[in-house]
Amino acid sequence: MQSVVSQNVKIFALVAFALSAFALNSVLCRMALGFDEADPAGFTLVRLASGAIAMSVILAASRKKDHFFICGKWKSAFFLFAYAFAFSFAYLGLSAATGALILFGSVQLTMLAATKFRGEGVRPSEWFGLLLAISGLIYLVLPGLHKPPLFNFILMVIAGISWGIYTLIGQSSSEPLADTAGNFVRSLTFILISSLFFIHEINLSLRGWILAVASGAVGSGLGYAIWYAALPHISAAKAATLQLAVPLIAAFGGIVFLGETLSARLVFASALILGGIGITIYDRLQMAE
Repeated sequence: MQSVVSQNVKIFALVAFALSAFALNSVLCRMALGFDEADPAGFTLVRLASGAIAMSVILAASRKKDHFFICGKWKSAFFLFAYAFAFSFAYLGLSAATGALILFGSVQLTMLAATKFRGEGVRPSEWFGLLLAISGLIYLVLPGLHKPPLFNFILMVIAGISWGIYTLIGQSSSEPLADTAGNFVRSLTFILISSLFFIHEINLSLRGWILAVASGAVGSGLGYAIWYAALPHISAAKAATLQLAVPLIAAFGGIVFLGETLSARLVFASALILGGIGITIYDRLQMAE
């Protein structure tokens, strides 16, 4: 009995750390860009490079793969880059909470849409959940007070779709940790090429470097490694449901570290988006049972 409790506590700790790390990316990026400590392209470059180094060190320490550079896929690496690139530029005009909500809402909707295109049946309650979530995203950008800028909203949706596709591609991976390390390394090719177009705008202060390294090494590298360690112990549906907590953690982080406030619009949109996705995930869990 004691060993079971100990195991559950360990799993809870792993999941809590991983979800906090994912939310940390939003807070660190917004902190760097909002206080002019870094530019989007420079932040992304340092973040992906730090993530590649961190994942490589973790993989080497695990001794599961001696040649991580042969792992991963160029297609996955591109969508990883696309997510990180759009993510950084989107945060030029979004709060940590709003950005995380749009990101994870788009990720989950992408995953659910893929389920439909794969030919799997979609029940009425799932359609209701999807429509509820989409209505929340639409409400978030309707004309009114404190709405997020449309361009930044679109960029974060692109980031979410890219991350969703990256996740879908990685579902067939038998070595997720090794493939993630390889994808991070491969993504450096894309960010280095794209950074050439912003070479004269790249400018990071010492604090900007620290924030970008923390985002890449801790928020991404260590966060993904711990998430993969926890995944074998939880169901796919439960994992998807748990990720709905990330925007809430990011909102709390934005309030504590960035002095952000939660508007009534954001709270109501969060209820629609997270509630709709939660209904759909719960329904699919019931179907699986």
